[in-house]
Amino acid sequence: MADPKGFLNVRSRELPAHRPVNERLGDYAEVHGLLPLALVSKQASRCMDCGTPFCHMGCPLGNVIPDWNTHSWRGDWADALERLHATNNFPEFTGRLCPAPCESACVLGINQEPVTIRNIEQTVADTGWELGSVTPQIPLRLTGHTVAVIGSGPAGLAVAQQLTRAGHTVAVFERDDAPGGLLRYGIPQFKLEKSVLDRRLDQMKAEGTRFHSSVDVGVELTGEQLLESFDAVVLAIGSRVGRDLNVPGRQLNGIHQAVEYLTVSTQHVLGDEDVDFISAEGKNVVVIGGGDTGSDCVGTALRQGAKSVTSLEIMPELPHERPASDPWPTFPRLFKVSSSHEEGGERVYSTSTVEIIGDDQGNVGKLVLTDVCMENGRLVNVEGSQREIPAELVLLAMGFTGVEEVGLVDQLGVEVDGRGRIVRDDHWATSVPGVFVAGDAGRGQSLIVWAIAEGRSVAASVDEYLRGRTSLPAPIVPSAVQFRP
Repeated sequence: MADPKGFLNVRSRELPAHRPVNERLGDYAEVHGLLPLALVSKQASRCMDCGTPFCHMGCPLGNVIPDWNTHSWRGDWADALERLHATNNFPEFTGRLCPAPCESACVLGINQEPVTIRNIEQTVADTGWELGSVTPQIPLRLTGHTVAVIGSGPAGLAVAQQLTRAGHTVAVFERDDAPGGLLRYGIPQFKLEKSVLDRRLDQMKAEGTRFHSSVDVGVELTGEQLLESFDAVVLAIGSRVGRDLNVPGRQLNGIHQAVEYLTVSTQHVLGDEDVDFISAEGKNVVVIGGGDTGSDCVGTALRQGAKSVTSLEIMPELPHERPASDPWPTFPRLFKVSSSHEEGGERVYSTSTVEIIGDDQGNVGKLVLTDVCMENGRLVNVEGSQREIPAELVLLAMGFTGVEEVGLVDQLGVEVDGRGRIVRDDHWATSVPGVFVAGDAGRGQSLIVWAIAEGRSVAASVDEYLRGRTSLPAPIVPSAVQFRP
């Protein structure tokens, strides 16, 4: 445990200050600064001597949070990192991107502000890199088995690193020109600088993981070829089909899926001069969807010099405090102000788009909106509330509907359910022998922490399938099973 009186002596929750808005809108560097290590240790001292640390339950990875808080309080950063890495392959990612359900479950949060778990996690990880504590873990021997991992997002990377360390020869295939999946191009630089991703990829390459970028599996490499060439295949292809907007005018120019916009924007920032860049400069931008992806679009459009940015959300504004229906230690759905929302723009709730109006050149020019309300459990339009707002760029950030079925999924013959998810059993295996599923492809759109947790569990199942046993940790595998190699 940390300081037994820490939560009594240090009652205030302290986080790094964000850089000034006018400064960060002029670049794409990460928005937040860093706390001195002494202050992070002080915050770690607030971790209580809980009889039952509910933060474990809040974290899908099963991070042993009190342990690395204790090491952080003592300034034992290398020991803290070792305990953190025992359950989380990529704490520098989750420390930046996870919404921290562990903090909602923190026992201290019953009557005080919870421990700053996520910031401590990021500090431990970043300090480990600075001190040279993160080194390749090269397997002592190779098993002779080969595994193909399709997709290099957080789930695919977790699978690959675990199986490589177990001694299998792992090849990761990525459709984009560099590995990382949505971590590479779907997350803006101001939330995750790509140097943070690249240093972890360099570690994985040194361990023996092989990366093959710019390979469209299902086109250049078929499902049949995968099954012939590898002993096991893991599908970590994400849930990439964006939910569309079925209203008159959808065909107009200037309407894009949010991930498409974020991808080309990040490619442009990283210096790709050949990308078909979508610019928000001087335009009235409307983002339809109020989640994290929509927030990323807001921050990106503001940095590009948008004339205005409006975020539309069909649901009402969420409560600002934990409601009775979401008691501790559950993860409540609360109103939040992201760093992008701090930077500008307007947020409009309980609003639906009913039509898109274009100009004479076929470009989007206006949106027709209506207020909505809940009646008998259904959203209905409010009569007489229609209005128009200007819009020269419309970004659809309404979530995702499932995997891309055309191509690899069809070729392999794996089953897809009604929600667009690849069907798998309790051990992450599909109906096709030797084919497994990790992350959003099987779970549906979810959090990065779930992707990494599933990746670790899938790796354990694949290892057991190949060797008949496994010593790899599996945080959320429901039960053990014996596979035939």
